[in-house]
Amino acid sequence: MSVKGTIDIVVNVTTPDLIKRGGSPSDETFKDQVRQPKGARKGVSIADYLRKMDRAGIERSLLIAVRAGDMRMEGSKEISYKYVADICRKYPDRFSGLAGVNPMLGMQQLRDLEEAVDKYGFVGAHFYPHWFDMAPDHPYIFPVYAKCIELDIPIMMQVGHNLIYQRDRRLPSMAQPITLDRIAILYPELKLLGIHLGVPWTDEMISMAWKHENIYIGGDAYAPSYWPKQMVHYANTYGSHKFLFGTDWMVIDPERAVRDVEELGFRPDSKVKIMRDNALRIFKLPKGGLKTTPRNWGAALADAPSKKGKK
Repeated sequence: MSVKGTIDIVVNVTTPDLIKRGGSPSDETFKDQVRQPKGARKGVSIADYLRKMDRAGIERSLLIAVRAGDMRMEGSKEISYKYVADICRKYPDRFSGLAGVNPMLGMQQLRDLEEAVDKYGFVGAHFYPHWFDMAPDHPYIFPVYAKCIELDIPIMMQVGHNLIYQRDRRLPSMAQPITLDRIAILYPELKLLGIHLGVPWTDEMISMAWKHENIYIGGDAYAPSYWPKQMVHYANTYGSHKFLFGTDWMVIDPERAVRDVEELGFRPDSKVKIMRDNALRIFKLPKGGLKTTPRNWGAALADAPSKKGKK
């Protein structure tokens, strides 16, 4: 039986206008490698994606305002926080935002995170180590971790190897799971989420989540039918409170991902945690159909045109 109100913790914004403006950080070779449907490569509207979520039984998706590389370098891409916030504000019961991190911005990045949470209601941060040629334990990122603790938000990052997104800009794999070890020790209050399963260091990713109570694992970017057996066992048993479902759309189609999970034979209580409850707890998401929370939207609503004085 599928889980009612599934939450997808990793979703890329791929609207037609963004694609047309060159907002995708990946080229056609990458899209061929991950088998992206050719019909979707020109973009998928939010309305169409909502229909896809409905068919998959997904209640809420976390949208990344991605920061992929130092914008002074050719090939780097980013999506503005406001662009994602506008989508979340229009559909507050279906989407929440994740703030992309660019460590090269220094103090400005810390101010940006405050704005993302306090003004736009974002529920977490997102970091791509390979796009900045920085391992997760690089000192430039430590102030970001401290700010995430202050803002009481988790930070997710791609852990494991990365592919070649652009043929003329090949990025090295920087994020071996063991690099989370020192971070978890220095920042025990920080909620660290290693997404992409840590492949090919899957056992190392499991060991980090087992060692540290503040490290979690995101099961995205690989179709669940291809999740390593030891990861499925971990998620189904002693790590059921540490594993979260995600797709990394467009890499994995949510309808296919949810179907795959149904075939893995998870225990009912483990499946509920993986598909919903862990995300609700770690990202402090609204539940039961609630559309807003005072922290998430008080400042954002203040930006709306005032009706004061109108009759």
